[in-house]
Amino acid sequence: MTRVFWDTNLFVYLFEGGQFAARVRQVRSRMLERGDQLLTSALTMGELVVKPREKGESAARDHEMTIRAVATILPFDAASAPHYTAIRADRAIKAPDAIQLACAAAAGVDLFITNDDRLSKKIVPGVKFITSLARAYL
Repeated sequence: MTRVFWDTNLFVYLFEGGQFAARVRQVRSRMLERGDQLLTSALTMGELVVKPREKGESAARDHEMTIRAVATILPFDAASAPHYTAIRADRAIKAPDAIQLACAAAAGVDLFITNDDRLSKKIVPGVKFITSLARAYL
């Protein structure tokens, strides 16, 4: 089983559609076939529930339950903080991206998938591989 972390943008494509939606569905299908574990951060959940919350509390709750059903939600906590500090030393990485990578590093994920190609060029201790959606080997 591979531990795969999805950046927020993959969930946006999965839930809202768009040009990358088919590729995200393909990756998710392959992950299910392989028995891979899907992980993301509490930041992702916060970002994804903003739009449904505008529609009402019920929509936000439904969206949150769906995210929890498909992914393990990792906290940004004291274990993540040293990773965040090291990642943010590279000022090219924005704070939200550093939070995502820090959560993934603290959890020791095998693969971090994003559609932010500049992140795919980074090396983060605790994360075995960082790749773009287009180059994800799944």
